Amino acid sequence: MKELLEAMAKALVDRPEEVVVKEVEGERTTVFELRVATTDLGKVIGKQGKTARAMRTILGAAGTKIGKRCVLEILE
Repeated sequence: MKELLEAMAKALVDRPEEVVVKEVEGERTTVFELRVATTDLGKVIGKQGKTARAMRTILGAAGTKIGKRCVLEILE
């Protein structure tokens, strides 16, 4: 999951070396914290949050396969 999120984020940004994904696991929920360069923040969020929503949808679908709820937080 973490690798999937990293690959998606690195494909979107200008500075892929600054993409950092931290995974915080709970009992039934996993929170993924995504950090990108400040200049790339808009690219990851997208117009009206559509790109971020799409990433969350893909993450949620992949999480359903393994029986966990996955949450994506985009941090500055």
